[in-house]
Amino acid sequence: MNFATKTLFSALALFICCLHNAYAGLDCEGRFPNLVTDICWSCMFPVTFGGGVASISVSGQEDTPGSGGSPVCACGLNPGLKTSFWEPVRHADVVRKPFCMSALGGVELNPGFNAPHGSHLVKDDTTTGSFYQAHWYVDPVLVVMGALMDSPCLEQDTFDVAYMTEFDPLWNDDEMTAILNPDSFLFGNLIARLACGADCVASTMGFGSNLLFWCAGCQGSMYPLNGHVASHIGGVQASSLIMTRLIAKMHREGIMWAASGDEGMCGYYPQILMDKTIYKYQMHFPVAQDKINGKCCQPLGRTTILWGAGKEIPAVGEDFAYMIFRKRDCCQGAF
Repeated sequence: MNFATKTLFSALALFICCLHNAYAGLDCEGRFPNLVTDICWSCMFPVTFGGGVASISVSGQEDTPGSGGSPVCACGLNPGLKTSFWEPVRHADVVRKPFCMSALGGVELNPGFNAPHGSHLVKDDTTTGSFYQAHWYVDPVLVVMGALMDSPCLEQDTFDVAYMTEFDPLWNDDEMTAILNPDSFLFGNLIARLACGADCVASTMGFGSNLLFWCAGCQGSMYPLNGHVASHIGGVQASSLIMTRLIAKMHREGIMWAASGDEGMCGYYPQILMDKTIYKYQMHFPVAQDKINGKCCQPLGRTTILWGAGKEIPAVGEDFAYMIFRKRDCCQGAF
């Protein structure tokens, strides 16, 4: 074996050793959200009654148009008043280490098998890609806290770890993911990508455009619906994109249902193509999101330049957890 060959094998062995040590030393970071200080309760507002006849607003929180029309409604024989608000209903983890549950305080599960680790990859054109795992929690915190327990407008589920991408064979495979989003082949061109600039502007000024459903605003492309980020700008941007894709994936698989508009007055309904305007979200780990211009949450796709500054902390703050608010229009019954 000549000197060059020995050097090559030694370098390869050193690389594998370092890679193993990097994965082995990757800690699972997280924190249980403090329901008083970590949740952006003002995101629930505005709360409107009677189809917009009366409303309660805090700090100018953003909203989408309600159902309008008559202020009264009925579900079956039960009359009521149209009510609209933003309900905190889900948590999402976006993590580098498989089975790391950031929203559960950083506990690490051991199911007895391996799953792909998170990674950053510098490409030939100097752009950076990344991969993350993600977890989906059913967490209707208003019900958990016992607030307004008798209201039919609140989701009555209990806390549950509903989805873990480590168990999903589609999450790490772009070709298999096409089973869920075959329409992605229509938007893998320059014109479609340039159109996402308009969605970035729309989501930064207000809510994203549902006409540009293949775009995730300033975060990048909604497709593929998996953990691969083609253009990694930073951990906050990449994790926001993964969280947005996870919501879209839950809708596409029929796991997450919509609850707004006239169709949501008396219950939930399936929505295979996610409506981007019915969600707002906030970070609560590694740094609970503070207020900017009176707001501590934002619609999907909004640029992370302002609210994401200082939210990624080397070593101890490179995993992320988000609280997700869903628009709720319902008929608050008299009985």
